Amino acid sequence: MAVADRRTATAAVASARPGPSAPVALGLGLAVLATLVWSGSFVTSRALGDSVPPVQHAFWRWVVALAVVAPFGARRAWRQRALVRRHLGFVLLASLLGVTVYNTLVNQAGVTTPAANMGMIMAASPVLMALWERAAGVRLGPRRVAGLLIACVGVLLLVSDGASFSAGDLWMIAAACCFGSYSALLRRRPAELGGAAFLFTTFLFGTLMLLPAHAASVAVQGGFSPTPGTVLPLLYVGVASSAVAFFAWNRAISLIGPTRAGIVYYLQPVCVALLSWALLAEPTGWAQAGCMALILGGVVLGAGART
Repeated sequence: MAVADRRTATAAVASARPGPSAPVALGLGLAVLATLVWSGSFVTSRALGDSVPPVQHAFWRWVVALAVVAPFGARRAWRQRALVRRHLGFVLLASLLGVTVYNTLVNQAGVTTPAANMGMIMAASPVLMALWERAAGVRLGPRRVAGLLIACVGVLLLVSDGASFSAGDLWMIAAACCFGSYSALLRRRPAELGGAAFLFTTFLFGTLMLLPAHAASVAVQGGFSPTPGTVLPLLYVGVASSAVAFFAWNRAISLIGPTRAGIVYYLQPVCVALLSWALLAEPTGWAQAGCMALILGGVVLGAGART
């Protein structure tokens, strides 16, 4: 009887503890939020392709983002400066991949590539995230692999449906490799380095590394006119696509890992295609809708898998 009572009490305590579903749900929600916001940034890169040089677009995006994050992260980063110095190699690599290079490549691609193509090609990055995580010894599980493959097939069909390759598509392939590597790298972020401090530090170093390229762009290409048509999109990508989305994505990675977050990221070509159709009048049709349904099915299957 006493043994039974002890088992009952143990079961009651276990059921009272918060299960893993809450952090997983939060992680998935944050990954969806980042993906939706980033979808808008591809449309913005395409829209500004003719009016703001790519490097200047990237530089001012991160200046705005740095100003937004500074009130929350600057003081914390200063307090953790010894930790930042100890992990300086990691911080600099994350800054280079996630800030300096990635968005500059996206902006360069936006000069010649339709926004829908940009979103489709970026959907290759979850495959790289999964490969990096598997190389680190993480077991992906059959449902997650199945979801990854189904979504990947949907993306490949979407890309092959009359899509023409251009030089901008090659820039996007390079951007996808940068983002996939950055996302996998986040798994190695020191646990003691807080989210706000990490964001501020990487934004700061990434912007400083962009400064020489920005100066060269202004000298060679000239500046751009600060009109509502250029300033408002830059504010969007600086506040929403940088400060908000990167915080949400980094937190999602810490909660659910890069592979599961990467499966959610497959929603991006769907969102970009819909936004580019609504805002830029880029064409879409029933074939694209079928591919999008395939992508959504893969996301639901893989993102919800426990292993």
